[in-house]
Amino acid sequence: MSTPAHAPFSTCDFCDVHKNDQSGDFRVLPPVFKDFGGLKTFMGPVYTVQCFEDNTFVKQAVDSQGWIDTPTGRVAQVLVVDGGASLRRALLGGNLAAAAVRNGWAGVLIDGCVRDLAELEQQQVGIRALAPMPLPTEKRQQGLVQLPVRIQGVWVRPGEWLYADRDGVVVSSKPLM
Repeated sequence: MSTPAHAPFSTCDFCDVHKNDQSGDFRVLPPVFKDFGGLKTFMGPVYTVQCFEDNTFVKQAVDSQGWIDTPTGRVAQVLVVDGGASLRRALLGGNLAAAAVRNGWAGVLIDGCVRDLAELEQQQVGIRALAPMPLPTEKRQQGLVQLPVRIQGVWVRPGEWLYADRDGVVVSSKPLM
């Protein structure tokens, strides 16, 4: 499915349609994420990173190609980072957000913190995180990529679809549009 990262959609409409879903194919993330990026609405297939107070693999992800080619066209991905909900170190800042834009990522959702807020809001990428924190991470080369992660108690798997707008964030096992 080739849908631009900025195509109009409503997480509320998705929830209206899927509110009785018992299969686990449709999930809603808790309303704890704040908006820090220049794009307020974003969507795409999920690429996951799991790390704790070390953004080595976050940097590797945003420095790499942020889209996938499908039979129907190129689709921008959403980087989902399980940062263990740490509020002690920022996993993304202005330089990494700029790299995400350069490399075609639709958005980044971090269960953790970000920094360089003035720079983040200038970048044309969606960025959601728990809070700002000026302290950077240490680079210890620790983390895992492309495995199922728990974000605020909700499972998110590589290749699933994430949709974020002003009303919230939903995840689906398949495209919703």
